Amino acid sequence: MNRRPLGNTGIQLPVLAFGASSLGQEFRPVALDQALLSVRVALDLGINLIDTSPFYGRGMSEVLLGIALREVPRNDYQLCTKLGRYSERHFDFSAKRVEESVHVSMHRLGTDYLDILLLHDVEFVPLQQIWEETIPAVLKLKQQGKVRAIGFSCYPLKTFNTVLDQIEDQIDCVLAYNRYTLQNTSLVADLLPRLEKKNIGVMNAGPFSARLLTNAELPVWLKEPEDVKAAARTAAKRCESRGVDIAQLALQFSCAHPSLATTIAGSANPANIRKWVEWLEQPIDHGLLAEVQSIFDPVRNHGHAEGLPENN
Repeated sequence: MNRRPLGNTGIQLPVLAFGASSLGQEFRPVALDQALLSVRVALDLGINLIDTSPFYGRGMSEVLLGIALREVPRNDYQLCTKLGRYSERHFDFSAKRVEESVHVSMHRLGTDYLDILLLHDVEFVPLQQIWEETIPAVLKLKQQGKVRAIGFSCYPLKTFNTVLDQIEDQIDCVLAYNRYTLQNTSLVADLLPRLEKKNIGVMNAGPFSARLLTNAELPVWLKEPEDVKAAARTAAKRCESRGVDIAQLALQFSCAHPSLATTIAGSANPANIRKWVEWLEQPIDHGLLAEVQSIFDPVRNHGHAEGLPENN
């Protein structure tokens, strides 16, 4: 598995990372043996950055990861977890909760340090608290050696810029999801130049854009506009006519950008993980990619609102 640097942290990440939200049964019930096996398969294939959160399964993801990693040497994997979001509506970015959250996460994960710690979905709270209270508390943990790199995640570009205006000289990385895909490349077009100027590491999540860029039935909770969904169905059929799964093209595209340290994709199905690695070993079909991009051009970077209205 090829690796890229995370900004100036000294941390090298695999171009494909294992997203452990599925282990928390966020999308479907999972079998324990399959969940644990998916972690082992990912590690065996060189996918050794694992991304989780106390929000995923309300702690279940972290607990299962702790079990799956119990016999694995700590130097053989990298852990990224988050804080601040604990349920659909429960957010707490207070300094007190920062220390409590990290302590609980490390206990669940069976580790005494985290490689990466992110503030999770900050667009759902008044942002002033983030730079006045949360970041100073997280920096203390970094100074204590409990965390190697810190940053934040969100969806709205406005939120990214508002928070970066205050803390871009204090953080190491950011995570954006559904912002560098076949349909939405706003991460690179609108945000990457600012991040590169400060040597802030960039992690990309959601190459399949919540199943939009797969052949799976679109979930009822998918928030993308109807014209985006229609374009995605058209693009999937075009790929199928060329004998290619649109998910393959989507993963290859997202993982190819040299300025993105890693792209995070998750599954509790070991067969999916093996298939993803096989796809990345194959050359991308640039002709098909051009066709699919032309299909998405009318809805390029069309997205949805997320979080508080003032943060969009």
